[in-house]
Formats: sequence, C-alpha cells, structure tokens
Amino acid sequence: MNKPRILLADDSEQILRTVSRLLDVQFEVIGSVLNGEQAIEGALRLKPDVLVLDIMMPVMDGLEAARCLKRVGAATKIVFLTGLEDPAIMETAMEAGGNGYVFKSQLLTDLPLAIHAALAGRTFLSTESGSRGRNP
Repeated sequence: MNKPRILLADDSEQILRTVSRLLDVQFEVIGSVLNGEQAIEGALRLKPDVLVLDIMMPVMDGLEAARCLKRVGAATKIVFLTGLEDPAIMETAMEAGGNGYVFKSQLLTDLPLAIHAALAGRTFLSTESGSRGRNP
C-alpha cells in the first residue's frame, strides 16, 4: 500500500527536519521548500496528496500560496502548520483553501491527525484546549 505523499513548506530548516522525522513513519515526505512561491511550484510539479504549509514565510506567505493553488484548481489538500494561534487568522486560512490548521505548539499530537482528516475529506483545527475535527 502506498503512503500518502507530503510536501513541507516552512522557512525554518529545523521545523522542516522535525516535521519530516515525525511524518516519515506514516507518510512519504517527497520534499521540502522554504517559501510560498516554492510551495506553489512544488505542489504543481510533485502533486503531493497534502501540502503542510506555514503561514509566515518570505517571498510569498502561506495564505497567498494557498489562494493561488485554489485558483488554479490544484487537488492537493492543505494543512497549515503555524505559530499563529489567532482565531481570525485560522478563519482566513480556511477560507484561503486550508483543510486543516495546526499550531506548531501542538504539532507532535495534531499534525498527523490533521493530515489524516484532510485525506478523508474532513477539516481539522487545533484549539487552545486541545484539537477538534469537523466534517466539511
């Protein structure tokens, strides 16, 4: 059975290494990029099942990258992984095309759950008091 294919986008190489190690057991991490522009190029070229996307990145932020992928009709699911624990930004991210929103402070517990939820067509949101999933 093939593992779901994951592309990582974050401007921190340390976060990329940590997330790659975390996900490597359940998923196939097919690449990592350092900004939103590279995330778009990588998603269109590699066609991952899920793009794990930071919001605050140089060149182009994750929100704009997600909007661009949505505009061009990319089938890749998007799970935001961010340090921004702001409900307004979470809402904006979901409107931009996100299938999940995970706080970096909860990445060890929430990120694999969010990816599985996105692959199953559900939405996953980290919360301050824990995580919650919801159906679309």
